[in-house]
Amino acid sequence: MGETEQLALDEGLAIIGFHDVPDLGGAESREAIEEMVREAYPDANDGKIRNFTGQLYAFVSRIKEGDLVAMPLKTRPQVALGRVTGPYRYRPEFSAGHHTRSVVWLRPDVPRTRFGQDLLYSLGAFMTVCQIRRNDAEQRVMTILDDGVDPGIQTGAGTSESESPTSEAEEDESTSVPDVEQLATDQILSQLEVRFKGHELARLVDAILKAQGYVTTLSPAGPDGGVDVLAGRGPLGLDGPKICVQVKSSESSSGDNVLRELQGSMTSFKAEQGLLVSWGGFTTETRREARQHHFSVRLWDASDLLAALVEHYERLPEDVRADLPLKRIWALVLED
Repeated sequence: MGETEQLALDEGLAIIGFHDVPDLGGAESREAIEEMVREAYPDANDGKIRNFTGQLYAFVSRIKEGDLVAMPLKTRPQVALGRVTGPYRYRPEFSAGHHTRSVVWLRPDVPRTRFGQDLLYSLGAFMTVCQIRRNDAEQRVMTILDDGVDPGIQTGAGTSESESPTSEAEEDESTSVPDVEQLATDQILSQLEVRFKGHELARLVDAILKAQGYVTTLSPAGPDGGVDVLAGRGPLGLDGPKICVQVKSSESSSGDNVLRELQGSMTSFKAEQGLLVSWGGFTTETRREARQHHFSVRLWDASDLLAALVEHYERLPEDVRADLPLKRIWALVLED
């Protein structure tokens, strides 16, 4: 999953799976693609065959050069936005996926919280390839590309939820199944962004570390000298591992300079390990550099923070749980 995303961003591609389906470059019709899909998945039912055929046909034929493309990232709570720049091309040399379109990624790291809930609902569909047209989606994404702010649904714009699909493009969106887990995650992230701004995010990280068994010292609001939380083990927090924590609540991605600042603080406080928490995520270069310090530094973006929060939620203090009331639920996993 992470490999496919990074390959797509590094190589300027949109990549989809369907590994068992051969090169579709010679398929001149939807019927030809359906025949190839049936050969690739002989045990699949008619519903799955239609679903796969529709997605592949859209990827090969309906998507045109210049079209906007959105790739929700699974490894971090961001969406990559770009434009298609070339035709379908089969790339057998890529193990992550063979079916590709060339893309220029205009903004590869837009926070999911920048999108309205209705757009996130559509982006959260289980279908890999799905055209989103309702509620003036294209114009709103264009606005996000320009200044990063979703203007929301405009009066009379687009297709409403209650309208019947009138074209093949609208039909594939209306019949796609939403990813319930991702929708819940988006709602929690939105609440976190509202309730835990600025220094409050450091307070949340401090509470999570305490729930993990660390004894911590939280810096007061204001200038922190490069350290938001100091954490250690033992009754007084004097035992190792000793951790230096820096928390960035900005929506922008943190760069190499922030990582180096943390490493400088680790030296000053004689900490063996460092934790850099960045709500807006990290640049690709920062992630690569952090990998070189695997045994001394960890990076948490919003999704990592949420994973740690959920894991230790029951041990968080009451005031934190009051600001973020959560309930565990079960949902059926849909196979098709």
